Amino acid sequence: MSANSYQVFFGLQRQPFVADLDRNHILETSDLLAAADRLEYAIGIGAIAMVTGEVGSGKSTALRWAAGRLHPSKYRVLWITATSGSILEFYRQLLAELDINTASSSRAVLTRLIKTQIVDLAQGKKVRPVLIVDEASLLRLDVFAELHTITQFEGDSKPWLPVILAGQINLVDNLLYRTAVPLASRIVTRSHFHAVNREAMEDYLNHHLKIAGLKHNPFEATAITAIHQGAGGLFRTANHLARGALIAAASEKSQTVTADHVRLAASEILL
Repeated sequence: MSANSYQVFFGLQRQPFVADLDRNHILETSDLLAAADRLEYAIGIGAIAMVTGEVGSGKSTALRWAAGRLHPSKYRVLWITATSGSILEFYRQLLAELDINTASSSRAVLTRLIKTQIVDLAQGKKVRPVLIVDEASLLRLDVFAELHTITQFEGDSKPWLPVILAGQINLVDNLLYRTAVPLASRIVTRSHFHAVNREAMEDYLNHHLKIAGLKHNPFEATAITAIHQGAGGLFRTANHLARGALIAAASEKSQTVTADHVRLAASEILL
């Protein structure tokens, strides 16, 4: 069955359980609000914040929601998705976010270019840059050792570049290495996204169905339990299971989604 067919069958106005929700449609959970408040505090004092959680627990969504609270006339968000590359690759990613292109392979030149742009934003344009490093747990240890240098200005007296590091829980372990101590010492807040309980998962499913234009929840209680257990309480996997279960139910012309439909969806997904 095509995506359009199951949407028509259930009377959905749009595809449900998508990752690229408009910021105004993101479910404001207690974890999200608490993390956003901590990030705002760290940004306000120009420090570093850390956000951790399992894959699909809602970290990136929370970052996007929190970044949306920053007024563009006062803040410039620099968003990097980390890789396992060298510090030079990281610097080039950051320069690209700053709209600077260079062929230089000199660490000193790249660092100087970054700092010049940060100073120009902070002093010249009166805009606070905010560096978000998503998937930061992928960063190499030597990158952690170098990263703190771009946050130091005027003898480390000007906190012009707050940083948000987000990644899986091993990010914490990486920051315990001696080479990462200078960076870790600047972390003032930490948020962790846990797997949610069944009640929170049901709220999440209801929220997404409502956004998609469905006024009633077609999932049986056992189906919700199956989604919660199959996803391990993680939203991203729950999205796949819920959407797949809707498709399976529609294929059988069933207006009710059962646990069997969820299990059928799970058999099609690499969990």
